[in-house]
Amino acid sequence: MTPTLVREHLPHAGPALRVDRGARARDWSEIQERMLVPLYEAVYERLGVGSGTRLLGLGCGSGLALLMAASRGAVLTGVEARAPERLALARQRLTPEAGGTRAGGGTRLVEGSPGDAADTADAEKPAYNLVTAFEPIGCLAGDSEGLGELLAAATPLAERGAPVVLVGWGPPERCATSSVVRVATRLADPLRAAGSWRPALRDDLEEVAQRAGLRPDGSGRVACPFGYAGVDSALKGLLSTGLFDAAISATDRAQVDKEVTEALHPYRRADGTVWMPNVFRYLIARIP
Repeated sequence: MTPTLVREHLPHAGPALRVDRGARARDWSEIQERMLVPLYEAVYERLGVGSGTRLLGLGCGSGLALLMAASRGAVLTGVEARAPERLALARQRLTPEAGGTRAGGGTRLVEGSPGDAADTADAEKPAYNLVTAFEPIGCLAGDSEGLGELLAAATPLAERGAPVVLVGWGPPERCATSSVVRVATRLADPLRAAGSWRPALRDDLEEVAQRAGLRPDGSGRVACPFGYAGVDSALKGLLSTGLFDAAISATDRAQVDKEVTEALHPYRRADGTVWMPNVFRYLIARIP
């Protein structure tokens, strides 16, 4: 079957970018999504996620973080607005009607905004006691604004005092992948494209929490190395993040592949694998 190609229009960009969304979602699910597993585990362990947890996952993607919470006994709701192809893969993993058998009863996966996950049958009772936003901010210009909008819609659905988990990239000097993602900024610069790379700042997460009216209540850093079987796998995984879309739109896919491959050279091992040490930061904030 011929893959469906979809045009994506980037703000202030030049030619429309043609994306095979199905292939990109598979690359994300099979290669890239697992890179943050150490962070998911650290957060769940710290918060004691278990059978009493009612979790709302914002930007749940293809559902790996939800699956890990399900293995601890949590009741899950995942919300995804921007990547329906990833959400379809999450349904395959998590919902019995799509063949998924690894999550318990009550699992809900919603395409849309957090408001679409509200329980209309019992609107007066908060549905969730944990909210997670595991997609890291602090790497693309303007990414915190999108997270703020999600939080504004999600926090009214959670209990007072419930933890909200925000995630950001660590300092560039501790994230080897930053040097690779800088390629995107350099190539996209002629367009001054929105969504280009910027270095993470120390207070990115605290500023988002403050704007959302949340009370910071602890944070942590977790090592999350990006490891790939080879350069081809690294290219597929990195491009599945969307961080290089503006660069591809400004130049072309072949140019981006070439320059990312060159940027990966310092991280190639003798056996051909690619290994990039990274540190990610999480903030736990409470709903007042």
